[in-house]
Amino acid sequence: MTILKNAKSFHGGVHPPEHKELTENLAFEIMPNPKEIVFPFTQHIGKPAKAVVEKGAEVKAGTLVADQDGFVSSPIHSSVSGKVKKIVNGATMNGFPKDGILIEAAEENENEFMVELNPDAVSPEEIRERVRAAGIVGQGGAAFPTYVKLTPPPEKKIDYVILNGCECEPYLTRDYRFMLERPESVVSGLRLIMKSLGVEIGGIGIEDNKSEAIKVMQDAVKNYPGIEVVVAKTKYPQGAEKMLIKAAIDREVPPGRLPLDVGVVVQNIGTAVAIHDAIAKGEPQITAAITVSGRGINTPKNLIVRVGTPLADVLEYCGGLNDNAKKVIAGGPMMGFAMHDFSAPIMKATSGILVLTEEEINDHEETPCLKCGKCIDVCPLNLVPTRLARLAQLERNEEAEELGITVCMECGTCTYTCPANIPLVQWLRLGKQKVLQIQRERKTA
Repeated sequence: MTILKNAKSFHGGVHPPEHKELTENLAFEIMPNPKEIVFPFTQHIGKPAKAVVEKGAEVKAGTLVADQDGFVSSPIHSSVSGKVKKIVNGATMNGFPKDGILIEAAEENENEFMVELNPDAVSPEEIRERVRAAGIVGQGGAAFPTYVKLTPPPEKKIDYVILNGCECEPYLTRDYRFMLERPESVVSGLRLIMKSLGVEIGGIGIEDNKSEAIKVMQDAVKNYPGIEVVVAKTKYPQGAEKMLIKAAIDREVPPGRLPLDVGVVVQNIGTAVAIHDAIAKGEPQITAAITVSGRGINTPKNLIVRVGTPLADVLEYCGGLNDNAKKVIAGGPMMGFAMHDFSAPIMKATSGILVLTEEEINDHEETPCLKCGKCIDVCPLNLVPTRLARLAQLERNEEAEELGITVCMECGTCTYTCPANIPLVQWLRLGKQKVLQIQRERKTA
């Protein structure tokens, strides 16, 4: 097949202020170990992992502490050397308290990694097994167990792999820094993904506002004729799987379907780096690359942080909050979660921590819907957000299901553009959760 030279965009979307200048020129720093680490058993979509260590156990960085429980699940490894103190129930980055393992960290780390493999000689089966054993989950936000994506059903023929380097959320720059600082690892990870799927053609999607990353990655792939950098229009949510597929190869994923239904697998830049490290270094997914930004934090940074590090420690390492700080968000400002408990730990798929001032957030008073239709115009999935939000408020779940609430990817474009300041995406998120629960109950009835 031919890779399109003139990448298209998609219907809808918005272009919020980018605010990437705060951190885009800051290289990654490695944050020191905290005193304590917490590993929630739920750091991925699917069943929570099951503890395999007991209180008092001595662990090293890389020791398996919780194993996957089912196909759609993922193992968890200690990110530090130390001693298991207890099983705890505490705050998480998504706002829901979850059980996890509390470890008292030692001052120095001793690694317990897997055997290194040769990226050029490893087999597809070895790649998939290593990705599973390393506990790698998607870094694009959903935290889907990566080895599941690399194991599509036999009837789903995959012929194209896309690495998502768009990073369309404002403020976040960790993927951008990976492309500048570790381009060879990015390309190695992409080639390993392609090999595991038996795919010969791949692309790296990058928005056209990241000219330096485009140049660096074009140079990194010049010796690999099956791989091309696909330059996409800068627009949110260009980095969403369905939108990126449309922009890169002009395929449309039908509502309720997945990328593999149109022969595509999409992975994040950070996921590709994690896959390279798992193969070439034997390193499980025990660190998270995050951007700490916003005008409410004293010293914005791009950090490599040990998974399980408390949010409070990260904020302190970045100089703490200044007097103008009003809101702390885990993730980006469009799809992230406002944090109220700073004991919540950094998780595998945490992409950023934002500390925003009143000038950076929209906290204007909500007014009645104006029936203007702007939320419909910008919805990249052609939904009717205002109607779905109202149905969610009224708990008319069957009607919301019929109108496609489960298709919503919670991108927040509707809320961003609403002149009445209605928190549409919050209502859609709640309504979607209720409908999905109803659907699960139907299956088990």
